[in-house]
Amino acid sequence: MRITVSQPSSKPDRLRVRRARRSDAARLAELSGQLGYPTTTREMQERLRRVAPASQHAILVAEASGKIVGLLHVSATPLLEVPFRAEVNCLIVDERVRSRGAGARLLQHAENWARKRGCVSMSVRSNVLRERAHHFYLRNGYEHYKTQKAFRKAL
Repeated sequence: MRITVSQPSSKPDRLRVRRARRSDAARLAELSGQLGYPTTTREMQERLRRVAPASQHAILVAEASGKIVGLLHVSATPLLEVPFRAEVNCLIVDERVRSRGAGARLLQHAENWARKRGCVSMSVRSNVLRERAHHFYLRNGYEHYKTQKAFRKAL
């Protein structure tokens, strides 16, 4: 897997997937903003702290040329209505390097993480406006099985 991070003329570097660290918070906040979910470094640090235990959540980052180019949060939560499954809660790849393999690699690592925990399937929700993302998931073996409305209430 080769990926270019900055300028098209920069030397490609190998993509590495690893667990996120609290020290990654500033870059993760930046990526979150690219997808339309702006946040601060401090808030991202707090979110990273709250996502526990590690047996139920994994926050993975993809690095190329020493820079984080992608983020994926996956969780495995037992539910009564379906067999044990994992869910991709967040998948963001830097807009400058999309469609170069980082998202697929992150998804592959998340699926392996889920299998090791005994999950029998993986699900993901994607905003109806994100057609490019829908095609990405279909290319990676996911099927569109349901359309629903999301509701929220401030507490």
